[in-house]
Parts: sequence; C-alpha cells; structure tokens
Amino acid sequence: MKNNPTIKNPNAFKDYEVLETFEVGIELKGSEIKSIRQSQASLKESFARIENGNVFIYGMHIAPYFEASFNNVESNRKRRLLLHKKEIFKLAGHISQKGFSLVPVKLYFKGGLAKIELALVKGKRMFDKRKEIKRKELDLGLKRIMRQKNRG
Repeated sequence: MKNNPTIKNPNAFKDYEVLETFEVGIELKGSEIKSIRQSQASLKESFARIENGNVFIYGMHIAPYFEASFNNVESNRKRRLLLHKKEIFKLAGHISQKGFSLVPVKLYFKGGLAKIELALVKGKRMFDKRKEIKRKELDLGLKRIMRQKNRG
C-alpha cells in the first residue's frame, strides 16, 4: 500500500457544526505536492472564501520542500479550490446567510490527486460545546457501566 497521508483540521468538529461537506480539488504550484505527500501541511487555522466566482483557501500552511531550492512558493499563500460553477453558486447562497462559513476538514489523496473535504459550517456557541462534552461523558459512562455489567 502506498503512503497516503491524510491531514485533518483538529478544530473543525470542535468549534463548528458541520452541515454539509464537498470534495474539492486544489490548485498547487511547484513542489507543494511533494511536501503534502510528506505530511508537511496544516489546516489548523484555515478557512475558505468565495471571491469573484472562485473559491480560495486561506491560512493553509504547506512547508517548503527543501530539495526544490529556489522554486519554492510562499507557504501560507491563498490557493484556489476547484469546484463546478453550480457548486460555487450553491455555496455562495449558503454563505450569504449570517453565521455560515467554509472550513476545510481534511486534506487527502484520491487517485494521485490532492483533494480537500470542504465543509459548510455554522459556529458553535459556548453552551453548545459544553452540551456536547456532557453528552460524550454520559456516553462514556454508559459504555463503562455496560462493560462492567457484561463481565460480572
């Protein structure tokens, strides 16, 4: 099996409620693909924005590939995401509503091409986060009780 790195956004599910996801391509330059194959990328503080009928990702860090010498590009530059016009119009309609954003959730390879799982999200409020933590703790407690019950 080939080395197929998957880079995830650790804050995506913690800070946002994911409503819908899209698989999109990404336009890369030069040796950026080699850095991604070596898992030298980060989606931690990245987001996407629609500008002039195109979708761009901001804040995505791809470390320079040292063997490329002078051919490296800026590590935090904005990069164009590849979507169909119909999908862009659909996303633009959702984004125009208050509270919705586009956040990359995952960066992976599919058929040799780099793909990003882009999510349409709505920000969680503090009480939503606390409610989710409470629910997870209850689920863990119930599982623990069920295991003890099955053993004894």
